[in-house]
Amino acid sequence: MFKVNEDYLKLPGSYLFSNIAKKVSAFTEANPDKKVIRLGIGDVTQPLCPAVIKALHSAVDEMADAATFKGYAPDLGYSFLRDTIRDKVYKKLGAEVYSDEIFISDGAKSDSGNIQEIFAKDTKVAVCDPVYPVYVDTNVMSGRTGVYDPATELWSNVIYMPCTAENDFAPALPSEVPDLIYLCFPNNPTGAAITKERLQEWVDYAIKNKAVIVYDAAYEAYISEENVPHSIYECEGARNCAIEIRSFSKNAGFTGTRLGYTVVPKDIKTDDGVMVRDLWARRHGTKFNGAPYIIQKAGEAVFSDEGQKETSEQIAYYMNNAKYIKEGLKDAGYTVYGGVNAPYIWLKTSDNMTSWEFFDFLLENANVVGTPGSGFGPSGEGYFRLTAFGSYDNTVEAIDRIKKL
Repeated sequence: MFKVNEDYLKLPGSYLFSNIAKKVSAFTEANPDKKVIRLGIGDVTQPLCPAVIKALHSAVDEMADAATFKGYAPDLGYSFLRDTIRDKVYKKLGAEVYSDEIFISDGAKSDSGNIQEIFAKDTKVAVCDPVYPVYVDTNVMSGRTGVYDPATELWSNVIYMPCTAENDFAPALPSEVPDLIYLCFPNNPTGAAITKERLQEWVDYAIKNKAVIVYDAAYEAYISEENVPHSIYECEGARNCAIEIRSFSKNAGFTGTRLGYTVVPKDIKTDDGVMVRDLWARRHGTKFNGAPYIIQKAGEAVFSDEGQKETSEQIAYYMNNAKYIKEGLKDAGYTVYGGVNAPYIWLKTSDNMTSWEFFDFLLENANVVGTPGSGFGPSGEGYFRLTAFGSYDNTVEAIDRIKKL
């Protein structure tokens, strides 16, 4: 009889958003006459901007001509996109990043779930709590998380760094030294941001302890406040310890077209002098055949003057939704966080409800879907996440329904 990887069997239950989808499906089937408004999953609703659509059409036309047809993409991605990212993203920030350190992929989720493969089995991992579930689940799949305790919802070999209202949802430096540190700012799910000074402390800590930071910057385009860094490479010494992951999904609406990239500086090396960048290149070349040419051309268009203007308007649209959600919930008496540098609102549940009880309460009484905070980790209990990615009309209707409860 065949055997499966037992590490997969350690995973508790279904993936968070799969659980939500099942609950919503059951509710809509039982209540076909009710309009359910979904503010749970972080999926965009605005169409791709005209500059991107134009680039897609042009790239498809190239595929119809033998002289310009493109097959498999280069391992790292096409140079036209990597060079554009180098110049339009990192040079603009004054950050030292080179084209051959940029790896084009099909999205930040894949990269954040796969990067841990190149680190040893006994790697000690630290995550924020609450946390994007992919970080923990993929380390469970790799067998480095130890034993799961259902009572505490913690893994024995994972260092959980509580992010609470008391610390502005940004973790303190851990006393137990990790090898691999996951940070996401602006944060999913709390919407919190981190100052450059506090991020520099993390870089200094990682260098001192020979740790690697995996920095998820998927929401950097939503930053509105001064002194909130758009990249970890704005910090001194980050090239020696930080891997940065970025996405086109939220800044340009590529959730249905899939595109992202990861930066692995050549300065991150093992004690034996092996470059982590080369290990990731080996993995990338072996397991990934490249994002499609037409999608990479669309990604290049995002950085054109026209593309930047149009995507900025989309971001402003979502952040206007965030403002409406935040102000509306405050008016209704809720304690609310986030919604300033990220399209997520993090609120305290009412009447001492658990986060799943609050999920059921909103679904049944307001027909609004959000995300239970406990799905992101123990420190998320008693909290709830709403996203600003819906249409403005649906957002207004959803908050008005909640205010009437």
